[in-house]
Amino acid sequence: MNNFARVTQDPAVMGGQPCVRGLRVTVSMLVGQVGAGRSIDELLADYPYLEREDILEALRYAAWRLREHEVDLADAS
Repeated sequence: MNNFARVTQDPAVMGGQPCVRGLRVTVSMLVGQVGAGRSIDELLADYPYLEREDILEALRYAAWRLREHEVDLADAS
């Protein structure tokens, strides 16, 4: 696994969803907000306990989790 120090998973926090630094701020919420057109500065204003690097790492984590995998269909049986 890549090193994502700011993304944590704990079954007792948000049902184990990936969160930022153990807070109740999920990676999926941040990615959804950015995808909806919110800027990082707007998110930082709304969530003053977050840091710019928290949001950037959440985006990198999401990209890492969704990276493409090539499967050789001849070997997939």
